[in-house]
Amino acid sequence: MIAERARWRVIDFGPRTAAQYVATNRAILEARQQGLAPNTLSFLSFSEPAALVGFHQSVDQELRRDYCQAHGITIQRRVSGGGALYVDSTVVGWELYLDRRTIGSSDMLDIARRICETAARGIRSLGVDARFRPRNDIEVGGRKIAGTGGTYDGDVFLYHGSLLVDFDVERMLRVLKIPAEKLQDKAIASARERVANLKELLGEAPPMERVLGVMAQAFSEEFGVDFERADALSPAEDDKFRAALAEVETSEWVEQVSRPAAEAPMLEGVHRSPGGLLRVSLAVDLAKERIKQAWFTGDFFVNPRRMVVDLEAALRDSSLPDYRATVNRFFDGYPAEMLLLRREDFVAAMACALQTLARGGDAASG
Repeated sequence: MIAERARWRVIDFGPRTAAQYVATNRAILEARQQGLAPNTLSFLSFSEPAALVGFHQSVDQELRRDYCQAHGITIQRRVSGGGALYVDSTVVGWELYLDRRTIGSSDMLDIARRICETAARGIRSLGVDARFRPRNDIEVGGRKIAGTGGTYDGDVFLYHGSLLVDFDVERMLRVLKIPAEKLQDKAIASARERVANLKELLGEAPPMERVLGVMAQAFSEEFGVDFERADALSPAEDDKFRAALAEVETSEWVEQVSRPAAEAPMLEGVHRSPGGLLRVSLAVDLAKERIKQAWFTGDFFVNPRRMVVDLEAALRDSSLPDYRATVNRFFDGYPAEMLLLRREDFVAAMACALQTLARGGDAASG
């Protein structure tokens, strides 16, 4: 006798505000933990432009609050960790609510790899060569097309992603406190080389039903399950949603982590080498001694071209005191051709940026 395939729920919530998005996360996660909800795949879009900080992040360290307020961009806090995001109606959100037994691992890196590789297979069905890029991105030709992240609640985890359909890179640079914003026009061009969206790659934005269909099919095949469509939350989940919404729509929720922007400066360095001019911008967390993000630009030549974004990925959320070792480990395992450029030049550019701290904080803090 052939065993019956497990059944999961799939819900398309359609447009949601940032607060509704966060409240939905909390409601389903709590209901799943209490056995009041099945394993679930959900989709949504965003009815408003919003900046979402990770659960442990400080708004003033991650976002340009004045810009958000001046341009009607809602600020909200996610239930999951990770970095800040800018989202709007051109972003498709997808989420999985599963128990630990389903995934067979408690290691978030293993979970990220399996889920991201599955999501990438779905996206490839649309006609783009999407691939998983550790730790938790999905890329096309070295350009990020989706970011992901997750969180645990007891024996249940939420893993979610945001797929870029027709994304406004310039708006993202103005919203998030990332180093490249200070480079202005060069930053925008550089960011467009690092970020991709479906409309650009395919020539037109695919129908939303098509996007949701290929994603659901990929997860169905990976986990050997069938999906049952639901149009809304259950009554028990809706009660939890309403309670959560009342909390997350308050400043107390959004501002619950508050750290001064001065603890997270943006540093810039310039290094001239025989291989060309090398610029680096670093976003650092001084209190935690971490490199939050690094951007390298300049008039140098490397092969493969994606080497730079891979180095940036290796440096993201890495130890600030150990930056030299991080760069060396990267190049030890990464075959690259660099015209008159050496790994030491990348280290020197970063050292130049970090010297601003020793000079008393000449670096801009945003």
